[in-house]
Amino acid sequence: MSCLRAMKAQLGDEAPYAAAGAIFIDDKGSIFSDIESPSGTINEQPSIKKVHPSNNGKPVISPTTGVHELLECPVCTNSMYPPIHQCPNGHTLCSNCKSRVNNKCPTCRQELGNIRCLALEKVASSLDLPCKYLSLGCPDIFPYYNKLKHESQCTFRPYNCPYAGSECSITGDIQMLVAHLRDDHKVDMHSGSTFNHRYVKLNPLEVENATWMLTVFNCYASYFCLHFEAFQLGAAPVYMAFLRFMGDDNEARNFRYSLEVGANGRKLIWQGVPRSIRDSHRKVRDSHDGLIIQRNMALFFSGGDWKELKLRVTGRIWKEQ
Repeated sequence: MSCLRAMKAQLGDEAPYAAAGAIFIDDKGSIFSDIESPSGTINEQPSIKKVHPSNNGKPVISPTTGVHELLECPVCTNSMYPPIHQCPNGHTLCSNCKSRVNNKCPTCRQELGNIRCLALEKVASSLDLPCKYLSLGCPDIFPYYNKLKHESQCTFRPYNCPYAGSECSITGDIQMLVAHLRDDHKVDMHSGSTFNHRYVKLNPLEVENATWMLTVFNCYASYFCLHFEAFQLGAAPVYMAFLRFMGDDNEARNFRYSLEVGANGRKLIWQGVPRSIRDSHRKVRDSHDGLIIQRNMALFFSGGDWKELKLRVTGRIWKEQ
């Protein structure tokens, strides 16, 4: 069975009689509907929405239609993009999964070979689809092959967990992540826009890389994450403190923060804009966007005999008017 026949077979199953609505794909891969109501008037197929003004005449396909299901990889369930592969029986899968299944069709176990489903690729190029985050509030519609790029940057996409102590795979909205940080990671939670934290570490000369417990602040009806880490900057061991905003970049730019460390009449001050948690803590750290303290300076601020880090970091968050 060819890829084209397989598409026709699946789409035909959705519409057993014309009055209920049917979608057809011609031999050129074009999609059209042929729907006739009992009164003899032509009705619009429900699964093909009215063309959006910016769609240039392309059909807008609901994510729940058979056409959308045809474009879903049966292995990873993501949308398929060229090259779309098919087995001799017409079953399809994406190029990323082809190597994962050892060149065997996951549906019928036939050898995949190097057959491409050109008809399905052409069908995809003719479609406009809603963003995958439609259920989270995104109203936008995109040409099929532009949709993936938008979804990687969509402001409605879930946030990644900002916890820096481990690779946490949890995603969600801000309120869900705040509860997750509090209940699962047991982070310190504080209310207010000023803070005074003391970071302690025994035998600091033996520690090249370390991450202290995250602290979350609730102020201005928003949440902020305070990070403190030890790492190597070139050949120099350093400590770094920085703040991330739990929200998008455009909101983060409305805030400022300052960090201060010092002792014995000396002081270091950093002032900046909090980065969004859309940027990973590693990305922020590697861009040096925060207060960086040489280890020798931090131990000088700690006093004593350099056998223990006892660094006090004070700070403030405020909103720009």
